[in-house]
Amino acid sequence: MASLVRDSSFKILQKFSPDYAPCTITKYESERTGMSVVVVDREGPKVNGFFTLATEILDDSGAPHTLEHLCFMGSKSYRYKGVLDKLATRAYSNTNAWTATDHTAYTLDTAGWEGFAQILPIYLEHVVVPTLTDAGCYTEVHHIDGTGHDAGVVYSEMQGVQNTQGELMDLRAKRLLYPDNVGFRYETGGMMEQLRMLAADRIRQFHRDMYQPKNLCLVIVGQVDHDDLLQILDTFEDSILDDIPPPDAPFKRPWVDSQPAPPLTASILEAVEFPEEDESSGEITITFFGPSCNDLIHASALNILLVYLAGSSASVLENTLVEKEQVASAVYYSVEIRPNILIQFALSSVATERLEEVEKRFFEVLKATAANPLDMTYLKDCIARERRMVKNAAETSTTPFSDPIIYDFLFAPRDGSMLKDDLSSLKEFDELASWPEERWQHWIKTWMSDAHHVTILGKPSAELSKKLKSEEKSRVEEQKKRLGPDGLQDLEKKLAEAKAENDKEIPRELLERFPVPTTQSIHFIGTTTARSGAAKKLGHLDNKVQRLIDSDDTQNPLFIHFEHIQSNFAHVSLIISTESVPIPLRPLLTIFLENMFTSPIERNGQKIEFEQVIKELEKDTVDYGIGIGSNIGNSEVLIMRISVEVEKYASAIQWMKELIWNGIFDAERIASTTVRLLADIPEAKRSGSSMLGAIEEMIHSAPASIVRARSTLVNALYLKGVRHRLVHDPNVIIGQLEEIRNALFQFSNFRVVVVANVEKLEQPVSSWKSFTADLDTSKPLHPLEKRMSRISEAGRNPGKLSYIVPMATIDSSYALSVAKGPSSLKDPQIPALMVALSYLDAVEGPMWVAVRGTGLAYGTSFTRHTDSGQISYSIYRSPNAFKAFQTGKSVVEGFVNGETEFDALALEGAISSIVLSFANSQATMATAASMSFTRQVIRELPDDWNDQMLAKVRGAKVEEIKQVMKDIVLPVLMAATANLVVTCAPVMEEELVKEFQGLGFTPEVRSLASFQDDYGMKIPEGEVTEEDEDELAGEDELDDDDENDGSDDETS
Repeated sequence: MASLVRDSSFKILQKFSPDYAPCTITKYESERTGMSVVVVDREGPKVNGFFTLATEILDDSGAPHTLEHLCFMGSKSYRYKGVLDKLATRAYSNTNAWTATDHTAYTLDTAGWEGFAQILPIYLEHVVVPTLTDAGCYTEVHHIDGTGHDAGVVYSEMQGVQNTQGELMDLRAKRLLYPDNVGFRYETGGMMEQLRMLAADRIRQFHRDMYQPKNLCLVIVGQVDHDDLLQILDTFEDSILDDIPPPDAPFKRPWVDSQPAPPLTASILEAVEFPEEDESSGEITITFFGPSCNDLIHASALNILLVYLAGSSASVLENTLVEKEQVASAVYYSVEIRPNILIQFALSSVATERLEEVEKRFFEVLKATAANPLDMTYLKDCIARERRMVKNAAETSTTPFSDPIIYDFLFAPRDGSMLKDDLSSLKEFDELASWPEERWQHWIKTWMSDAHHVTILGKPSAELSKKLKSEEKSRVEEQKKRLGPDGLQDLEKKLAEAKAENDKEIPRELLERFPVPTTQSIHFIGTTTARSGAAKKLGHLDNKVQRLIDSDDTQNPLFIHFEHIQSNFAHVSLIISTESVPIPLRPLLTIFLENMFTSPIERNGQKIEFEQVIKELEKDTVDYGIGIGSNIGNSEVLIMRISVEVEKYASAIQWMKELIWNGIFDAERIASTTVRLLADIPEAKRSGSSMLGAIEEMIHSAPASIVRARSTLVNALYLKGVRHRLVHDPNVIIGQLEEIRNALFQFSNFRVVVVANVEKLEQPVSSWKSFTADLDTSKPLHPLEKRMSRISEAGRNPGKLSYIVPMATIDSSYALSVAKGPSSLKDPQIPALMVALSYLDAVEGPMWVAVRGTGLAYGTSFTRHTDSGQISYSIYRSPNAFKAFQTGKSVVEGFVNGETEFDALALEGAISSIVLSFANSQATMATAASMSFTRQVIRELPDDWNDQMLAKVRGAKVEEIKQVMKDIVLPVLMAATANLVVTCAPVMEEELVKEFQGLGFTPEVRSLASFQDDYGMKIPEGEVTEEDEDELAGEDELDDDDENDGSDDETS
């Protein structure tokens, strides 16, 4: 880009181009304020910003988290709540933020530099010089409403997580790992009891301490105009010098100048209870202190060893504890970058009575691994694969390098010297490849097997569920009693006054000062399509890549769609129709897909064990997998994908052939998978949000749907039947899996997609000859399944059903309503509907202001489902889902009946948000290629559909938008036209039933288990084992308090 502005206070500290990625990294630092800026220049339509502050606190007050929310409430020059987001929306931008234990990051996600540059100084002022009013703290953080219930956006968010399994275990581990004077000990999100007491002055003091330019780093990724950027930042610094502490004032750098965490002097094991009515399984976490995060070699060695130990079913911990001994459903690993890296292993779905035993077994396996010879061939393959994955991520990630840049800012020297050492090359992998075996063994012993550690045994407790419910009910009742009618009335008035202050109208002339930017700086990524075989029936193409494909075309009729991009990798996908799979067998796809890459295969008459298959796969690939086709817009087809370096294109095809037709259905492997999947179900049934989607899927999808057939509410029963048959007659299950294979893997079910630099592919078409050699290629290609054909009667004609589902594992509520919507992107109402939903859902838009802004929910959203002909409205993590629902309904009614006028500037912002969504869908070369295939093949849309749709969106008239709100949006909020599902804490059940009845719904209280479906896979009478009886007991009824007796919460 252009050269550095001469008189800028920002000077270059580092500038380099990684030798493995198409980008340039430049680090600046201001000589005036000490502000850091790191720019990653790369091509694409998006510019992403991460404005990061190191934040450290020694309490659970939640000040860092609340401040993250409050910075969006206004700034010195823009003293209006929502002005930042209204302006961002107009500039093809979206804002967000997160609070981690050690930093707070504010994000700006924009299509094109012009919009980014327009918003940048406004955003930075909100971060550095926010208003932080009492009224903003009251509504955003915590308040008590007129009914005596606690609310507030931050409070609602933490209410939804504080008593979950993961949060309770994590918090206890922090308390044991760190002493009182180390910030990593604390819950920076805030504990509910402290949020109820948090004062605005405490938040302001934290801002003064931490939010200084010298403690701020701007990470910007995309095509950036450096001269423009530095001019903007110089002007911004001029504007804030009187508002910040003197730049030369003493400053204690968070974490680096703080008391370091002392090493553990002994290993600690503790049990932590979490609320769960199904007490059959728990979880284990084991945490170690690792090497310094600034030690590149040892940090890289850690990543390699974690893959070696627990990266796949062939790795030692997974293979022993999960696959062979089946004492856990999975062994996960994670790292947290801190001055001393935190290493954690998690063993999921462990039988509660065996938690202590399994923890001991974990260390037996770990110690044996360190003491015995390592598989050095596999370990070196792990090194080579990690190198490939880093290179691939540099191409496919929308924001490459943002995380390492943030952590460099937090913990490394501020001159950027370590940043250059870490990111300029991949030389660390060369050094690790030379390590002898004994050095790797020593590493495992030093940091893991012989190291002190903290183990947390997570134990489910039905008694704790009841206790928490009773205590919260008593606390709220006592609060109401203490406040009394007059006190509650005063609080209602105080809340109304705070809302009035927060919601002061933004002067129109302020918004009009910032025009909608042009789209000239949005550089969309172009791809080139070519076709072979049956794909040519979609139309003749005339381009250089097509001629290259034609020159290699051997008249193979296989449908192959090529997308040509600049890449060092080939991404090969096989799309598979599922219509030929018998409906009663579709739930068995769960096991079929789980075993696709983890089964033995037959090769040259010999059986290759699954561990060897995985090791060979990992040696050849950068990624592989199989699942449903949601990412291409069709969740009723399957996609098998393998990504390789471009020179290994033929090997990807060979692997597909071998895995598809030479895989062996081994009874032992199938049983292992079934036991593991069953063990995961209690844990899966703990998320109110996930279960909301799972119930909706069971209601609105027909049994033919593979999404429904594979959901946990099916697996909970179906897999028990599979397990029973594997014990008594495994050949039945093996035969059914063979039937699925024969049904799926037919020539007429196949469509191939190849995303690569086609010019680098050897024999792009003829390489598929061996794949189709033994197939009957005479049959015509089956049409792809349509989601509409697999919708239930309730899904086609909503308006009769409503359910309240109490869950002991959650403290808040979630809601989802579904009504009819357009079933085609060619529907003439689609453009106006796109604008209507974008308008309603805009950050600081009508729904945001009415619901999130008043603390009624953490978030709401409308979603258009053209594949199923539906529209939905969801409420996420609410202290009272009814109030959030009723408020949303009132907002829409206001537009429909004319009481609320549409704002022309906000409509411009809604259209800009649609432009941003188009950029998001093609942010990288790989996603642009995928979107091109989806548009042409899945959705059957013309090449210029995006341009056509944007033109129609820009031309949508207010009356058309108002009409779709009446015809399509409002019905999703009406009892007569929408189906409704609510998951909630048991204490909320009774009140929610009454309140929704007042809107005309007739809610039925049901348990999660009542939505389960076994698809006919029943255990024969008289053959139910004691284990089956234990698992099935009590699943169909609620207890005396109408709570779910079996902790039913799962992920669809």
